[in-house]
Amino acid sequence: MAEDNSHQDLMRYDLMAQEALRGVVREALKRAASPKGLPGEHHFYISFQTRAAGVAIPQELVERYPDEMTIVLQHQYRELTPGETVFSVVLSFGGQPKKLSIPYAAVTRFHDPSVPFALQFEPQPIAALPPPTQPVPLKPKAPEGEGQPPAPDGPKIVSLDQFRKK
Repeated sequence: MAEDNSHQDLMRYDLMAQEALRGVVREALKRAASPKGLPGEHHFYISFQTRAAGVAIPQELVERYPDEMTIVLQHQYRELTPGETVFSVVLSFGGQPKKLSIPYAAVTRFHDPSVPFALQFEPQPIAALPPPTQPVPLKPKAPEGEGQPPAPDGPKIVSLDQFRKK
């Protein structure tokens, strides 16, 4: 018996649409990387899969965010470099600059709350990766004035899990 393919999407329009919308993210980042930077009150929340192919972030961030991480590009970011398939940016974590390199294919959400504008993408299948290692316990923070300078105000990583409806 012949198989009826008359209603099967062999063109994969869903994937084409996802790729086109990732182009919106790429263009927004290109504008943010211009010498003028982000105009007005625009700023971006970008969520991505930390263990997706091509993601290059410090191991301590992978351990802290084994599945997904959200970064904020607003006032304090450096070296934003949007390429055709990957963007990179330097952000501060605990006062230390860290370079992140993220393929657009790893992005799961893009949100500019100033307008408001948001895109959500289908997560990419992640190849068989080893399970995440157990996070290293954080050292208790010494009270200010006991040998540690106060942490500078900088970009904060916001976990959106606490805002999700369960």
